[in-house]
Amino acid sequence: MAVTLEQARRVGYTCLKALLRFAFMVANNLVAIPSYVLYLIVLQPLRILDSKSFWYIEGVLFKWLLAMVASWGWWAGYTVVEWGDDVKAVSEDEAMVLVNHQATGDVCTLMMCLQDKGTVVRQMMWLMDHIFKYTNFGIVSLIHGDFFIRQGRTHRDQQLVLLKDHLEKYYRSRNRKWIVLFPEGGFLRKRRETSQAFAKKNNLPFLKHVTLPRLGATQVILKTLVAPQENGTPSGGDTVRKESKSKGLQWVIDTTIAYPKAEPIDIQTWILGYRQPTVTHVHYRIFPVKDVPAEPEALTNWLYQRFIEKEDLLTHFYETGAFPPPRGQTKAISREMTLSNLWLVAIQSFAFLSGGMWYCLFQYLYRCLF
Repeated sequence: MAVTLEQARRVGYTCLKALLRFAFMVANNLVAIPSYVLYLIVLQPLRILDSKSFWYIEGVLFKWLLAMVASWGWWAGYTVVEWGDDVKAVSEDEAMVLVNHQATGDVCTLMMCLQDKGTVVRQMMWLMDHIFKYTNFGIVSLIHGDFFIRQGRTHRDQQLVLLKDHLEKYYRSRNRKWIVLFPEGGFLRKRRETSQAFAKKNNLPFLKHVTLPRLGATQVILKTLVAPQENGTPSGGDTVRKESKSKGLQWVIDTTIAYPKAEPIDIQTWILGYRQPTVTHVHYRIFPVKDVPAEPEALTNWLYQRFIEKEDLLTHFYETGAFPPPRGQTKAISREMTLSNLWLVAIQSFAFLSGGMWYCLFQYLYRCLF
């Protein structure tokens, strides 16, 4: 089939745009990540004298780095519409965020849609596959205190012990409030067949849009971060009440990410921007941690139920283009998530100015020493 001149121009423009975006992303990483590391090296005396202030500054820098990643998608037209509970209402409380996992773009989507949720981004801890430790962002996550978990049966028990130790050592000492994990333990396309076979063998529901979650990390987080008197007891009142301010994990935020036509965005698309502008839909449902059972079998059933509900939510979304209304209501309300272009430009400018400053400083020191 012959290619028309207009099609050739369109392909050429897409390739040129992708090349320029990639060059910008590389430059962005080359100035922003070293600057983050160098600022924190210089601030090490403050860490000794006033640890709280040090981690506050680190959190602000961390949020800005995530905003830079969000800007790559935002400027390509990859936006987010939010549904369900308003998580801003619990942004100052401690919460565990459970997310379905379809592609590498899920993390980028969360980096974007959590930017306008108060202090959440700078005070959150991520649980991610250990392979991310070896990416360009790995050094940032290591310094921030995220946890890299190794998958597989042979590592499972050891990893859960390491996770418990990590939470006890870093979560509250660095004033973390939200912890994000993907309980499915891998991408949908990689785990779906195995999950469906397990479901059939154990008389569990057949799921197409999510997989059955794994219990381990969720159980460790609840045992470690929830105040003992809160877990496994009945709760009452509105899910998003602000009266509950006792120490410990307060909420579980069940987060469901849906892409139009079930076509997820991966990190390559996020960076290169060759896909047409896309609206990703994110649904939140907030549960008081008091409603989450503590016993392993009951917790497993509770966690399975959350992913069965995710299956229903996604089925409805793929059929209608919208999430269903909450129970007892006739209409679902969506909220378009927005980012300030001026703010994103200011952060990017700060990164490149910082890179220039560090370069000039090292040039000056080199001349002085040699």
